[in-house]
Amino acid sequence: MSIAQAQAPHATSRRRSDRMARILSYVNERGSARLTEIADALAVSTATMRRDLTDMDEQGLLIRSHGGARALDPATEVPVQLRDSRFREAKLRIAEHAARLLPDGQYSVAISGGTTAAAVARALTVRDDLSVATNALTTATELASRSRLTVIMTGGFVRSSSLEAVGVLAEKTFSAINVGTAFLGTDGISARGGATTHNETEARTNHAMVTQADRVVVVADGSKIGRATLAKVAELSEIDVLVTDSSADQRELEAIAAAGVDVQVVADAQEG
Repeated sequence: MSIAQAQAPHATSRRRSDRMARILSYVNERGSARLTEIADALAVSTATMRRDLTDMDEQGLLIRSHGGARALDPATEVPVQLRDSRFREAKLRIAEHAARLLPDGQYSVAISGGTTAAAVARALTVRDDLSVATNALTTATELASRSRLTVIMTGGFVRSSSLEAVGVLAEKTFSAINVGTAFLGTDGISARGGATTHNETEARTNHAMVTQADRVVVVADGSKIGRATLAKVAELSEIDVLVTDSSADQRELEAIAAAGVDVQVVADAQEG
């Protein structure tokens, strides 16, 4: 059973959510790991790690083994419910910077799924003159409950790992509207692979959004820079701006900029 097929993961606190995301990444990167090894790497007690691994096994995120855990699939994505607390400060700075790229006055925006794109949506709730189309349930809920923006939600099949509506219905919605700026979250962006994600159907849906936009802004924290995942969402030639943080690999950013993308790097909190 893949993560996309499992029940929605739960965590009782932001700290535990962050820890579970780190556990999942650690195990996925290695294929398997011993309980004591993971506990040492995350600087927590073995009792805490044992509880986390048991809960994650019950949620279908990994396989609990004697003395440790095994990955279901090392290439699977971290579910959006666990991703939310990872690189939180960087994502907030990226989102605030990206939101300032929009012009004043009436304007149309599209926002994909992903936690950084959702942070952009939150940054836009101070506006009351935008029309926002999205295929992300989390983003639509955020905007509809906290702002006076006009919110357009696509149809489609909902992916449990990303909470995005994908498929022909979502693509047709994006194809029927005109978008000034599209904010695109991504699982990876590189000079070689362009903007990529884990799922082919999600990639096609987000590409439909990209093709309808006058300007495409990719928002990605430094961990996504230089990374290429399974399915291509957009070529670099289709991307106008990349907003990231200073933890990103500098050589990769230079290569992306050389391809014609306007790379904008937000400063660390200590630098700002």
